[in-house]
This record gives sequence, structure tokens and C-alpha cells, in this order.
Amino acid sequence: MNLAPYAVCAANSRGRRLAEQPPAYRSEFQRDRDRIIHSAAFRRLEYKTQVFINHEGDLFRTRLTHSIEVAQIARSIARALKLNEDLSEAIALAHDLGHTPFGHSGQEALNECMREHGGFEHNLQSLRVVDLLEERYAEFPGLNLTFETREGILKHCSAKNARALGELGQRFLDRTQPSLEAQLVNLADEIAYNHHDVDDGLRAGLITIEALCDTALFGAEYQAVIRQYPALAPRRVVYETLRRMIGRVVTDLIETSGQQVAAAEIADIDGVRSYREPLIIYSDDVREQTLELKQFLRQRLYAHPQVRGKMSEAVKLIHALYDAFTGDTRNLPPQYQEKLAQPAYEGRAGQARLVADYIAGMTDRFAVREYNRLFSAAELV
Repeated sequence: MNLAPYAVCAANSRGRRLAEQPPAYRSEFQRDRDRIIHSAAFRRLEYKTQVFINHEGDLFRTRLTHSIEVAQIARSIARALKLNEDLSEAIALAHDLGHTPFGHSGQEALNECMREHGGFEHNLQSLRVVDLLEERYAEFPGLNLTFETREGILKHCSAKNARALGELGQRFLDRTQPSLEAQLVNLADEIAYNHHDVDDGLRAGLITIEALCDTALFGAEYQAVIRQYPALAPRRVVYETLRRMIGRVVTDLIETSGQQVAAAEIADIDGVRSYREPLIIYSDDVREQTLELKQFLRQRLYAHPQVRGKMSEAVKLIHALYDAFTGDTRNLPPQYQEKLAQPAYEGRAGQARLVADYIAGMTDRFAVREYNRLFSAAELV
């Protein structure tokens, strides 16, 4: 496939932190993707919460299935816009590698624990995973990914953290843009979780069709499906509705973004980076409808007493683990205790960061097992 002149390709890549021989039969970004798929952090996503605790049901999304859905949507958008599919897929598969167990509640709990030592943010942790924490290769720590994949992983960053990241963080200080591939993955992530959380929320019985029909995006597609297929089984009506919703939003994103790029007269990737605002965007109508659906999910699903109840127990567990490990580092596994001798983990802040690395890497069920090992108590979650 011929890429657009403003797409990322090997010729305009900023390369890897440690130079390597180019791959013989893969692109540089296929190599990134393959390293991500083979990483331990990627495998652990299978047992990390998206919205519902991992063991609550076999069909609920996990961080792994979410990442795969984001990658599928991202590749479709990239292909339509003649952008780099392999880079888009690599970013999508890596974007949640640093996420804690127990979803956003776990992240918020660990951030609270780390408030005196720089805090915790899962985008930065994902970058930390691929730059440092994975231990698979003889010649370097981490995965030694390309600049462009690492750039796409880092969606948000404070000025303080950006200054510490050098070239990678510079765009947050200059207020410039990342590649179009990074921009589209950011919205593919949103598209994926908005729609699959509707599916999971309905499956769990925590939200209803009637309430969802009050949102413009779901309501219009649901009524169209009912009119066309009046005898269709309810579950298939939901699937067909969600399929149409995703199709509508993705089509809008592709068409609107294409028009935006053309209107901005973007000639190359430098034009993308220097443009004053993102170029991968929705139309005004779809942006408003997407925001409405997101607000609905926040109020009706994420804040549902059943979800909040489970997550409040998870928060207690994370705090207890953090206190146990920072209070006595002998509670850490031997390989983590050995790291305490490294300069990066000196002092209280260094020890706290090591503990955060350990907790963030846990799956839901491993976190529970560690809690039970340390406290010999009944399972919290």
C-alpha cells in the first residue's frame, strides 16, 4: 500500500534509542508490534480489569481484549487514510501495558500512594515498561521501540515529566502534535471503550436499553435495527446496534479527518507535528454524540453502586499492598529486592517507585494472592 506523504515510514522515522540492524523481512513498526506481543506485560493484560473484575464473567472485556479491539479499529482508520497500519497497531497494542490491576480505580489508588514521590500515571508507566522494565533482550533493557511508537504511547504528560523525557516530551512543552497514527489511536481507544462498555454494561444488567435510547448515538441506530429486523433476538439487536454505531463513528472520523488534512494543506510529517491542533477529528455532531455517550457511561455504569463497591475494595487492597511493601521491602520478591541496590532505586522515592512498578505489573488475581500471602485474610475482591 502506498502511504500518504505525511504518514510515518522508515525513511522519516526518528529511529530507536539504541541503533539496531534493520529487520530483514519486517518493517521497523512490525518489529515493534512483535516485541510488544511477545512481552510479559502484554500477556498480563488478559487478567487485568477493564470495567468488571476479571473473574466476574468470561465474556467481559479485559485490558487485553480491549487492546485488540483498539488495534482493529486503528488499522481500519489508518488504511482508509493511507497512514501506517503497522505503527498504528503497535501503538494500540502497547497503550495499556502500564495499567494497574483493577482498572482506573487501581490507577487512582496507586497515584494516591505515590503522591509524595511523583505520582503514578499509566501512560508514563506504559512507556516505562517498554523503555526499562521488560527484560528480554541481551543488548538493552526494555523493548527498544521506535520513537514513533513510544510517542504514541505517551498520550498525556505534565510539563515536569516532559522535561525529564527529552526529545520524547518536547511536544508537550512546545504544544505541537504527534504523528497522525498516534492521533488516530487515541480516538480508536475512545471508540473501542465507549462501545464495548455499553455491551458489557448491558450484559451485566447495570444499564438498560431504555436508558441508552435516550442517547442520540445508540438510540438512532437501535431504532433503525428494530424497524429493519422486528423479529430479531434481543441480544442480536444489541450486537447489530453496536456494529452500526462503530461503523458510523469510524466513517465520520475517516471522512472528517481526511477533509481536515486536505484543508490544512499538510505536505509531510513535519506539517503534521507543527500544526496548531489535532488533525484526526470527528465532525461536530458526532463529537457531541460521542461525548453524550461517554457521560452516560460515566454516570450510569462506572458510578454504579455495584461497580463502585467492587472498586472500593480494590482501592483498599492496593493501599494495603503498597504499605506492606514500602514498610518492609523484604516482602518484595527476591528479584525486586536485588534492584534496590541500583542507583535508580535509592532512597525512599526510589523504593516507592520500585514498589509501584511491582504493583502496576500485577494482574487482578495475582494482586489478591499477594494480599492473602501478606495478610492471611479472606479475599477482598
